[in-house]
Amino acid sequence: MHYSSKLIERAVEEIAKLPGIGKKSALRIVLHLLKQEPRQTHQLAEALLQLRDHIQYCKECHNIADEAICSLCSDPRRHRETICVVEHFKDIAAIERTGHYQGLYHVLGGLISPIDGVGPQDIHIESLLQRVQKHKVEEVILALSSTMEGDTTAFYLTKRLKELQVKVTALARGVPIGSELEFTDELTLARSLLGRVEF
Repeated sequence: MHYSSKLIERAVEEIAKLPGIGKKSALRIVLHLLKQEPRQTHQLAEALLQLRDHIQYCKECHNIADEAICSLCSDPRRHRETICVVEHFKDIAAIERTGHYQGLYHVLGGLISPIDGVGPQDIHIESLLQRVQKHKVEEVILALSSTMEGDTTAFYLTKRLKELQVKVTALARGVPIGSELEFTDELTLARSLLGRVEF
């Protein structure tokens, strides 16, 4: 694509590097920014620079934070006896949106995947075990994806956490609401049968 301005070309190329944004979308964004007041574009640029230069990772749970300890870990209203283990930061946002969990979190930063060369030492497992030992944690909830890597990580964590005599639970898995049984895979259906609840 040919541009009349090298500045526009460079801006389009940089924005198009973002996930899910192609060159056409990037051009629309650039042209939109040019139509705005200069102050708005400067505020966006400043926000991105602040994000890049000042973001931290919580020393307790490894969540994205503005300070050394994130707002969830420092919130005195959170239930400290429960830790929900997730793979990534975005999983915390999904759980928080439900409004049904008031405990703490622990971000692993990945899953055990021998095929990809990711072992237990490559993710934040040891710091989780230290937290459980240090604080009076009664339950660890494994909120990991139901993939081979997620199940492998859950199995490993369960084994290690049982040694610390803490209750280990996992998110219920089953048939999604509104789905047809005939289109449900066998593993999901089997888990639904085994995890059935009284009606």
